[in-house]
Amino acid sequence: MKTKSSRFDRLVARYYPAVYSFASRLTDDPREAIALTRGAFNSARKQVEKLRNPTAIALVLISAVMRAGLTPA
Repeated sequence: MKTKSSRFDRLVARYYPAVYSFASRLTDDPREAIALTRGAFNSARKQVEKLRNPTAIALVLISAVMRAGLTPA
């Protein structure tokens, strides 16, 4: 039985490296990049589960990293 979480897990496996790479370049700090990447997936989870277009999924995730990375700590 396939669940939504298994689809999300596949999306994480597919997009995590690219999202982390972007966050890493944005912050130049590996720990902050991990935090931004995890935050992006968590905040975009419901949106990403509904999307089918790979470009739209990537845009939602990158936008989430940018929002979180630009927010003052």
